[in-house]
Amino acid sequence: MASIVRKVVDTYTDVMENHSDPRVKDWFLMSGPGPTIAIVLVYVFIVKVAGPKFMENRKPYELRKTLIIYNTFQVLFSTWLFWLALEAGWWGEYSFRCQPVDYSNSPKALFTARGCWWYYFSKFTEFFDTFFFVLRKKYNQVSRLHVIHHGIMPISVWFGVKFTPGGHSTFFGLLNTFVHIIMYTYYALAALGPHMQKYLWWKKYLTVLQMIQFLLVMIHAFQLLFIDCDYPKAFVWWIGAHAVMFYFLFSDFYKQSYKQSQEKAAQKAAKEAANGSANGSANGKANGKEKPITDSYKVPEKDLQNSYQDSNVRHRGFVSER
Repeated sequence: MASIVRKVVDTYTDVMENHSDPRVKDWFLMSGPGPTIAIVLVYVFIVKVAGPKFMENRKPYELRKTLIIYNTFQVLFSTWLFWLALEAGWWGEYSFRCQPVDYSNSPKALFTARGCWWYYFSKFTEFFDTFFFVLRKKYNQVSRLHVIHHGIMPISVWFGVKFTPGGHSTFFGLLNTFVHIIMYTYYALAALGPHMQKYLWWKKYLTVLQMIQFLLVMIHAFQLLFIDCDYPKAFVWWIGAHAVMFYFLFSDFYKQSYKQSQEKAAQKAAKEAANGSANGSANGKANGKEKPITDSYKVPEKDLQNSYQDSNVRHRGFVSER
């Protein structure tokens, strides 16, 4: 047993010391995965245990102004990160087919590596999405998909910064920051108030956009399995596997959130139509019993004419329907 533990420790030390990028070794939170994993575990504990317990006997916080400021910050932060990715090479220098990592100390290579670190750091700022849901008691938003996505991303990106800060894998960051610009713009507009809802009809397309993002990442990553490229194959599988997992998680969320809601709405409409038809038939029969149908022809002609001239009588049937 002791020999197995020693072998695991030696392998871990060898990987971290001899196969990682030495340029990022002394950067904040980059010495090892432990601090990042610890922060993620604290996050999960807060949003699943401590947060709901804290809010148990409290009213939901409104946080309207806070949400406007936060989401606006995220739009600006994501825009800056998107620009960093473009400047790193995706304006036209990088190849979509194969882009090795530049491990040199050139200004451009260090610029790219620092951009990767800031993208990693941004994953912690996104924890506040969930914190605000908990404070507002929007527990339905703290779904399995939401927590898994927010919990895995910092750990996943940490390995990217530690071993491949640049090159082929930054395509994921490019797409992800673009999606976040649109996503946080939606949240910022929604936080302005109910009067904005009529302009936010495109909400469901956010999930579709994220699914397209993961499909593109899958294609972009897995193509390296079929061509010769100086990029670590381990990270091809790492990035591709994450894209596959998140694609199916988001696909399942989309089906549950939108497809089922459409089916329920259709069933509800059909049921209401059936009830309306049944009630109309029943009322007709009941009225027929109370008053013979021949009596309806005994209305004096003058009274019949007045009934169409009296607006109160003419619209009475429609008022009851509103």
